[in-house]
Amino acid sequence: MHAADPNISQSAARIRQLDEAAVNRIAAGEVVERPASAVKELVENAIDAGARRIDVTVADGGKTLIRVEDDGSGIPAEDLPLALSRHATSKIDGSDLLNILTFGFRGEALASLGAVGRLSITSRVAGREGARIEVSGGRIGGVTPAASGQGTVVELRDLFYATPARLKFLRSDRAEMQAVTDVVKRLAMAEPYVRVTLSEAGDRPRELFRAEAETGAPVDALRRRLRAVLGREFVENAIPLDAEREGLHLTGFAALPTYSRGAAVQQYLFVNGRPVRDKLLVGALRAAYMDFLSRDRHPAAVLFIDCDPTLVDVNVHPAKTEVRFRDPGTARGLIVSGLRHALADAGHRASTTVAAETLGAFQTPSEAPRVYQMDMASRPRPAPMPAQTGFAAPQAEFSTPSARVDLAEHAPEAEALPLGAARAQVHQNYVISQTEDGIVIVDQHAAHERLVYERLKRQMAENGVRAQALLVPEIVEIGAEVGRLLDVADDLARLGLVIEPFGAGAVAVRETPAVLGQVDCTALLRDILDELTDGEETTALGARIDAILSRVACHGSVRSGRQMRPEEMNALLREMEATPHSGQCNHGRPTYVELKLSDIERLFGRR
Repeated sequence: MHAADPNISQSAARIRQLDEAAVNRIAAGEVVERPASAVKELVENAIDAGARRIDVTVADGGKTLIRVEDDGSGIPAEDLPLALSRHATSKIDGSDLLNILTFGFRGEALASLGAVGRLSITSRVAGREGARIEVSGGRIGGVTPAASGQGTVVELRDLFYATPARLKFLRSDRAEMQAVTDVVKRLAMAEPYVRVTLSEAGDRPRELFRAEAETGAPVDALRRRLRAVLGREFVENAIPLDAEREGLHLTGFAALPTYSRGAAVQQYLFVNGRPVRDKLLVGALRAAYMDFLSRDRHPAAVLFIDCDPTLVDVNVHPAKTEVRFRDPGTARGLIVSGLRHALADAGHRASTTVAAETLGAFQTPSEAPRVYQMDMASRPRPAPMPAQTGFAAPQAEFSTPSARVDLAEHAPEAEALPLGAARAQVHQNYVISQTEDGIVIVDQHAAHERLVYERLKRQMAENGVRAQALLVPEIVEIGAEVGRLLDVADDLARLGLVIEPFGAGAVAVRETPAVLGQVDCTALLRDILDELTDGEETTALGARIDAILSRVACHGSVRSGRQMRPEEMNALLREMEATPHSGQCNHGRPTYVELKLSDIERLFGRR
């Protein structure tokens, strides 16, 4: 038995029209979830106004103050009251909700902010006097003259003071500040030709972020903006993207697999310049790196999809962070194929952070008081090593390292190649090669594992996936979703999984991929169906086949502990240079480390 709802009269449940203030507060709950949402709406308005300079100032994580100042076109004084009305906008006329070319178009942000906080707008149009208007808790004041430069200053104080219950759901000032910073950085990446700053007001004012307006070609401007936002390491380890498919254009930068992250913190997606958080696009990004990263690692990428506005619906959610493509499969396929081609073009390249982490792992002697020989207690001198080595070490404390040097004939031309000329093998697992300006250390097992894996995939692509016929077809009950599986039956057949309809809500599995061996058909089809429901396409079967090939490659590759001849080591280096993705093993770990001579000299204090 349900308790009576205290908000609804039980005697006369009449339908009533809510007043304007209540409507605005309800709408604010959809548009303004937290201070970061308010910053997003105001900065997007500034960009739509043609601003080339946007300065954002916040206090207490945006709870007590949010100020956004721009040098855009401004708002005429007579339009200020209308700007605070719901569904009032200068960006569309309402006749076409598909052909949207601006960030904002719903006309809800300013009205929502004024309904839950204390909002003031000061604006001036070129050639006219400035004006100011204030609204507090939905109560709009009059328009008054105000001194102002061209553009608009929007100041929001005491967010959610009119709805105090919402304040309880906000996080700490630090967490809200982090969310505001993330929003500003995303919008800064979307508009590299706009100068953007973020400052924190308070007892100790400070500038948290600054990105100067870029110039030049779009790809160069974006690269410099990403360097300012994400740092030098990302740009140095990212490859540019440029691909098209059926009216969709993919650009941006994607990081090498060896520059992966422990969480999805460096994944930025934009559709027609609009920052979005879309499951379809995130899934496509993950699928593109599926062959190179383990499940606990996440790729880093900044992807832009541009298309005709009529091919994508941005009016899915009031916050405008979700989109819906007319053809989701095309968008997903563009990301997967575009990223994989770009990663293949990167060849054997590995991220520069690998060398930096390697150098950081070296231990230098700690600073300790000097001990002179006269102060040392008398001790027996350690027995020397055999005379021909020229080294001496205490036999009891150190085991002889497993190292073998078989110098091949000196070949200067090999040293000029990217991975150089093999010079030694240490611990029966690491190949040391010499380049013109440094050395390369190769993990022979990891490198050969990747090479064998790529060879197996190439053979499978050329010859197809061999299928094994079941003596007795296995019947799998699917239910109402059986149509989704049958729609992709041809795609599954190309991967060696042959299914046929079998009555209502069931399929008969007649063949399975031979490489998988014994298959739990029910579990496999359930996995495929779950992926189809979530993302319209399935990679579950392909992922399982790739996992088997990876396992076969691991067992078929050069094992750790095997001694390799100089010609074998050099052949391994040359094949790595010619094979895409050879810079990382099947689990995303680097297959080699390159140390420049300057790095080595710095380790020994020569620089």
